[in-house]
Order: sequence, then structure tokens, then C-alpha cells
Amino acid sequence: MPQRIAFFDFDGTITTKDTLLEFARYSKGKFRFYLGFLLTSPWMVAYKLKIISNQMAKEQFLRYFFRNYPLPEFMRLCEGFARDVIPGLIRSKAPGEISRLKDAGAQVVIVSASPENWIRPWAESMDVQLLATRLVTKNGRITGAIEGRNCHGQEKVRRIEAAFTLTNFDEIYAYGDTSGDKPMLSLAHRSFYKPFR
Repeated sequence: MPQRIAFFDFDGTITTKDTLLEFARYSKGKFRFYLGFLLTSPWMVAYKLKIISNQMAKEQFLRYFFRNYPLPEFMRLCEGFARDVIPGLIRSKAPGEISRLKDAGAQVVIVSASPENWIRPWAESMDVQLLATRLVTKNGRITGAIEGRNCHGQEKVRRIEAAFTLTNFDEIYAYGDTSGDKPMLSLAHRSFYKPFR
């Protein structure tokens, strides 16, 4: 039987919205979310203008919303978000494609720039693997910093190549929806851009 593996971006590919923004809204409520979004918007604009990196912009956002959160409280929020919100964000065709690939014997891996904390419960419910951005904690609290590199762009490729020997696979599939997924898509024998829209 051919050895198969499939890599899926999460935000925008499997989901209809960016889960980092949705998690911040869920955690803080609408008023505090929109206020925080306004206050951090200069960092987002600087990223769009290529003045700062994706990682720097994301860390500023994370620090504003989550710095000094006790880790147990943060994880309770993540589990609640995964249970109550993520199912409503999943694109209708995505679970079927994941199931089809698994039935064909493929390993399925979500590769996401969003933190692993709230994606992992959903990934485990689908029995798929996860490579995602990791957050730094210090003294049992979230710092807002990212451990290593943000799992975006070329870092997705680095994480994949560190975790899997791709030459062992006869068929490689990749699914994404933004320019940040294109390095990952280039690894695949069969790539799919915005496949579930």
C-alpha cells in the first residue's frame, strides 16, 4: 500500500475564521476585544507593510491579551473554546476530506500558526496529529512570547521536515489558503489552495 501523508493549515482552511482573533474575543468579551484590537492595530499595520515580522506582530497581540494569565486558567479557556466555539467554525467539507484521507491510510497532520493550546483538543477529537505555534510560560503564567519561531511560512516546512522523513511517503498532500501556506504547499505532490470554499 502506498505511504500517504496530508498536511492541513487550520485557520481559514479548515475553519472559516482566524481562531486567534476568535479566541481573544471569546476570552475577553466583545468590548475588551475590540478595544484591544484597536490598541494593537499599529502592530498589525506594521506587519502588513512588512515593517515588522509576523512573529513580532503576533507576540504584541498575545502580550496585550494574555500576558501573565495563569496557565491553568488559560488552558480552561482553551478547552472551553475548543468545545464551544471551534465546532461552529469548521468548514462543512473539511471533516469529510480528513476522514477520506484517513480511510485511505494517510497520516493527517494539522500545521498551524495559531497556538497549539486550543487546536489540540479538536485535533485529538479527529485523531490527527498537530504541529503548531507554542507559547512560552514562566512561573506558571503565559508570557505572550512564542517559543522558537511562529509556525508560519517557511517555519511550517522546517517543522514538517523535523517531524517526518518525507522521502518515506509515496503521496504527499497539502491544504492551505494564504501565502503563508505556500512553502508547505510546495512540498506536496498534490496541493489544494482554498479547497473547501
